[in-house]
Amino acid sequence: MPYAPADTPQDAAAFIKSQVRTIPDWPMAGVQFRDITPLLQRPKTLRVLIDLFIERYVEAKLDYVAGLDARGFIIAPIVAYELNIGFIPIRKIGKLPYKTVSESYALEYGTATVEIHEDACGAGDRVVILDDLIATGGTMMAGKKLLERLGAVVVEGAAIIDLPDLGGSKLLRENGLPLFTVTEFGGH
Repeated sequence: MPYAPADTPQDAAAFIKSQVRTIPDWPMAGVQFRDITPLLQRPKTLRVLIDLFIERYVEAKLDYVAGLDARGFIIAPIVAYELNIGFIPIRKIGKLPYKTVSESYALEYGTATVEIHEDACGAGDRVVILDDLIATGGTMMAGKKLLERLGAVVVEGAAIIDLPDLGGSKLLRENGLPLFTVTEFGGH
């Protein structure tokens, strides 16, 4: 699907969706893995994607973009750079070198923990949390809790893809987190 810069954000979102690769039965049978690497490989696609986030947040008076480990690290620093604001990494446990604050959350089969440096942001800092995809919402919810414990105002959660059938976006909204997603895919 061709895309020209003068097209509408809806056209841009459709273009982005058309470039996401679906890999059936990975990492296990029945899962339809939504692969964003084609978005990163093509300069035009990456620019359109980043521009959608920049357009959304250019006047939001943000202090930081927080990226969730691991694929949120790919897009969030680029968005932060383009907005001329800071980037905050929210990492899996044991990956950050300084003093951290941690938050555990439930997975389908077990739990996981993410951490943030205790001085990553301060009271009143305005932050957007960015990731590649919202599935069950656990990682983004944990990131929201961490940022709020440090005193930040989490303005919005953002992702390239929403998988609404997995319930994460509903959970996040019910817990007070406004969301922006570029596109969505039904099913798993």
